Amino acid sequence: MTEKRYAAHKLRDGRWSSSGQIYLVTTVTNGRTPVFADFSAARTLIQVIRQDELRGSHQTLCFVVMPDHLHWLLQLQNEDLTRLVGRVKSISAKRLGRPIWQKGFHDHALRREEDVRSVARYVVANPLRAGLVERVGDYPHWDAVWI
Repeated sequence: MTEKRYAAHKLRDGRWSSSGQIYLVTTVTNGRTPVFADFSAARTLIQVIRQDELRGSHQTLCFVVMPDHLHWLLQLQNEDLTRLVGRVKSISAKRLGRPIWQKGFHDHALRREEDVRSVARYVVANPLRAGLVERVGDYPHWDAVWI
């Protein structure tokens, strides 16, 4: 248990938030429970992400809600990354009526030389690679600003 707490704490080491920065965020459900295999639960999470975007906290570039995790490519605006992700996780859990998220999250700040669209294609192709669908367009829980 101590090792797990330490590992979650280490995810925060060196984390910084910068307005305008693009981040790839991954967060996982508690025990990798496939909460979002339920269509309604997945749509609830998507609604929370979209509502938070209206606050001006970020711009969602793309996301995919997998059965047991979320990949979310976003451009941070007037918000702290940890606060943003924590708020989305908290509100989605409250709307679903139970704790659903593992503590912490993984983030990657994209570097200038990284191609944002290539990262987005990688994100939305997750259901294909996981064998959930044969075509990306058949998976209902993803979106990208370029589509």
